[in-house]
Amino acid sequence: MKNLISQLLASAISTLQTEGVLPADISPNIQVETARDKSHGDFASNLAMMLAKPAGMKPRDLAEKIVAALPANEAVAQISIAGPGFINFFQDRAWLAGQLQQALDDPRLNVARADPAQRVVVDYSSPNLAKEMHVGHLRSSIIGDAVARVLEFLGHTVIRQNHVGDWGTQFGMLLAYLEENPATAEAELGDLENFYRQAKKRFDESEAFADRARERVVQLQAGDPDCLALWNRFNSISLGHCQAVYDRLGVSLTPADVRGESAYNDQLADVVDSLQQAGLLTESEGARCVFLDEFRTSEDKPLPVIVQKAGGGYLYATTDLAAMRYRHRELNADRVLYFVDQRQALHFQQVFAVARKAGFVPADMQLEHMGFGTMNGADGKPFKTRDGGTVKLIDLLDEAEQRALQLVQEKNPQLDAEELQQIARAVGIGAVKYADLSKHRSSDYNFNFDQMLSFEGNTAPYLMYAYTRVASVFRRIDRDMQQLDDLAPLALKEEAEIDLAAHLNQFGSLLQYVAREGTPHTLCHYLYDLAGRFSSFYENCPILTAGQPQDRDSRLRLAALTGRTLAQGLNLLGINTLERM
Repeated sequence: MKNLISQLLASAISTLQTEGVLPADISPNIQVETARDKSHGDFASNLAMMLAKPAGMKPRDLAEKIVAALPANEAVAQISIAGPGFINFFQDRAWLAGQLQQALDDPRLNVARADPAQRVVVDYSSPNLAKEMHVGHLRSSIIGDAVARVLEFLGHTVIRQNHVGDWGTQFGMLLAYLEENPATAEAELGDLENFYRQAKKRFDESEAFADRARERVVQLQAGDPDCLALWNRFNSISLGHCQAVYDRLGVSLTPADVRGESAYNDQLADVVDSLQQAGLLTESEGARCVFLDEFRTSEDKPLPVIVQKAGGGYLYATTDLAAMRYRHRELNADRVLYFVDQRQALHFQQVFAVARKAGFVPADMQLEHMGFGTMNGADGKPFKTRDGGTVKLIDLLDEAEQRALQLVQEKNPQLDAEELQQIARAVGIGAVKYADLSKHRSSDYNFNFDQMLSFEGNTAPYLMYAYTRVASVFRRIDRDMQQLDDLAPLALKEEAEIDLAAHLNQFGSLLQYVAREGTPHTLCHYLYDLAGRFSSFYENCPILTAGQPQDRDSRLRLAALTGRTLAQGLNLLGINTLERM
């Protein structure tokens, strides 16, 4: 509805420009907000106040001219002007009921497909294969996955890319340890974190081992068959650990999506040569760098993008440039989203700028760093184990499921063990994911099991329970939520019905916003508000005991659409729903 009103206002502005009422060179940012006081309307715009000065008119006088120029539309029942010049819109109830019926008749809930659809590369998760996945990988994995799911649902072609760290000096150390301990290494690889610690201990304590590790790096980079065989074996085991975590989390990454740093090795020299030919390279203290005027230190000194070290080695920037070029040339991407820690913001600003100046990507290809903050403990300090180590992601998920099992057992001791485990798994994993996704990705947040597993407030258990409430209504009358053909049509009468219906009708535009901004927390807040509105509707508008059969049927339709929207929204967040809890 907001998009529709924006289009109507844009048409009115165009008309007034043609008539000379408004200057032809203005292009206003039209904002439409949901009205707080429904007695004044459902939606409001302050457009007249924004344009009053360039128009040389009083805001209220301009508002009257805008209203007079607005095209008629069946979705709008009434338009009024309030205060100094707010333009208020009342949506037509019959039109709204028709929109909801279209959503009920459509498996996609009447969510419009993107036009034009894009080829979108989503770069997310990207763990370092030298170690097991830890809590630091959680945010990239689940935020990136939620946005990828939304983009796909809207009809974009999504190409997932897991840019894993599978190259570099630490792999020489790991290969040397694997080679030195062939009998015990296989068993130790079951615990990658310990395997890495043992290899690092040997590296720090033995100069001979350290020399051998450095030799293995050189041999690996030169393509030595024995080193490559060991490296492939290690990566295979490490990726298996990662995939087990993805499967447990319900993250839609697969082995086919892995394209690690090593995939670009043979292109790095050419990237540097191309930068040289473009006249972008400068040698500084033996290193080859790109200096761009827009990047300077606080002392106003030029800030380099180093693409080759003095010793000839390459850096993350070189690999990222090669990846961008590949994503343009081979993947034909229109848009690339990078879900990487917010602390890498400057790095991405620089490499994006270099890639454009070098012609690695065209001007119309969107490159966006979707940065995120850190996950801290409940005390607000970096999330650590009791002994100060990094928390393994798999251990965190184990604890979440165990806590959820205790909670579910307390609430439903009569359930059998298998169903308890199923519910605990869905609630525990869902709670961990939702607690993260419901926060703005650029913010740091405090991890707190008690809060995230609560059945009150903006949590996964609360939303999952809201869905089961809808499901229970249909279970009581032995009816499938999908089978509504024999029911009387939707008719919106009560305020709680209209409020719920209006919110349901905003689902499509909300998903478009999530896809554009990469902010799953707005979908979380939408679903939380939806659950709250359904609760108010449920209390104020009896469904199964409605006075009239047509009221009962209409409310069943509203309940069904609420259930389907909750299920679809949670699915896009990568969270499962349950028929009962």
